[in-house]
Amino acid sequence: MISHKGTKTIETDRLILRQARAEDAQVMFDNWCSDEEVTKYLTWPTHANIDITKWVVDSWIAGYEKTDFYQWTIVLKELGEPIGTIDVHDLDDSAAKGEIGYCIGKKWWRKGIMSEALDAVLAFMFEVVGMELLVAHHDTHNPNSGAVMQKCGMKFAGIIPQGGRNNQGICDVCRYTLSAEER
Repeated sequence: MISHKGTKTIETDRLILRQARAEDAQVMFDNWCSDEEVTKYLTWPTHANIDITKWVVDSWIAGYEKTDFYQWTIVLKELGEPIGTIDVHDLDDSAAKGEIGYCIGKKWWRKGIMSEALDAVLAFMFEVVGMELLVAHHDTHNPNSGAVMQKCGMKFAGIIPQGGRNNQGICDVCRYTLSAEER
């Protein structure tokens, strides 16, 4: 049974996953939001200026009032500043499912950080919130995102031709799933 908790702080060995704060905007802009390489396969455009990032952070802060809003800022403990984000969206309470999305600054790619964050969010959503199924998608041209999903136990469920749209246009997407039972 679903019991929404909202975006609660989650701590792992190297990370603190927490709500975004207004003062995070500049670091977010600098670390990933303004980087076209990071946003290449994402569904939101590269931020052209800090005002866009501030607007996004403000909208997240407003969203935190809702118990079914899950948007974490990933803070690397040793650095003490945000390096990425992870969220659960497109919630369907009747089916107890949601979709996970994430991004991280390229300085922190291939260090196991996103896998650590994803694993923590999967645990929270299954064990605390009571989700039964979590899904994630990635552009077929971005296999590294799929590697993160696989590392966390998500199962490849197929390719959806022209199943998504991102900054590259309409794209084929790989779908991954994980059920509470499989976890």
